This record gives sequence, structure tokens and C-alpha cells, in this order.
Amino acid sequence: MNLDVHKTVEEKMKKTISVYKEDLQSIRAGRANTSLLDKITVDYYGQMTPLIQVASVSAPEPRLLTIQPWDLKLIPVIEKAILVSDLGINPTNDGKIIRLQIPQLTEERRKDLIKVVKKNGENAKISVRNLRRDGIDAIKKMEKSKDIDEDERRNAEEKMQKITDKFIEEIDSITKNKEDELLEI
Repeated sequence: MNLDVHKTVEEKMKKTISVYKEDLQSIRAGRANTSLLDKITVDYYGQMTPLIQVASVSAPEPRLLTIQPWDLKLIPVIEKAILVSDLGINPTNDGKIIRLQIPQLTEERRKDLIKVVKKNGENAKISVRNLRRDGIDAIKKMEKSKDIDEDERRNAEEKMQKITDKFIEEIDSITKNKEDELLEI
């Protein structure tokens, strides 16, 4: 029965890792990447809508993103949403297409982005540790209700710790890779 607890906790930890990876994709590393705009939403007829649902986004050059809205009336709304976001990029348009020139990252901006990456990594670790705590609590409840004995509880807790250590290691590895990507010139 404690295997169910381990599987459940492990699935939730995998989801935490995937959310962390998605968060990191929106942090720019000096290259044009359409996922930079994933979190930007625009007011589309009174409804906050993700940018990718109202426009075509592409990266025709390594340092350029283009946004072609399907409704040209959205150009000022999209520009405003980009300016208010934390991207730090100024949009330009020619009446039909919005262009985002991705500037070279300064040393100061790189350090700021690394701090953001580390903070996100720490938040992911906290989530994993909270899941471990919930799993161990479930195991202790099983012992109290006499579903398992003390030795089984101890073994289950050790296994839970090993699972947690594996995911913490993976988060550290992902964080290190993103830091290296940001430091790359």
C-alpha cells in the first residue's frame, strides 16, 4: 500500500520539475525564443488571452522575434502588454508586424537573471520537500491505523527520502544548465 504513496508523490514531483522547466523557458538567454512570450496575455475583447492565441509568433533570426496579430487592432494592445512585462524589450511595428529585437545581455542583466533562476530553483525544491513531508505524513497515518508496522514505516520513509534526493539533484542540474546558458556569450 505504501507503494501507492510513493507513486503519487513521485508523479507530483515530476509535475513540479516540468513546471520549473516551463518557467525557465520564459527566461531569455540572449537568443530569440518564441517561448519568451508564453506568459504574456493581452486584452482581447475584454478577455485576457495568451498572446500565442491571438497572433503568429516566429523567430526568423537569432536575435529577432516577430509577432503578426490576426487582428491588426491588437498591435497597440500587444505592444503595451510586452512593455508592461518583465522582458525588458521594446517592441517596434510597421503597422502589420511587431518586431522584438533581442538585445545582447549585459553582465548586470545576466546576474539578475541568474538570481531569478536560483530563486525559481529554490521554490521548486521547496515544493518537492513539501511533497515529501505530505508523503511521510501519509505513511505515518498508515502506521497509526495499523496498515503497516514500524519497520515498514521506516523503510517507506527512507525510500521517500531517496526519491526526494533524486528530484532535488535534478533541480540542481537544471538550474546549473540554465546558469551556464545565461553566462554563455
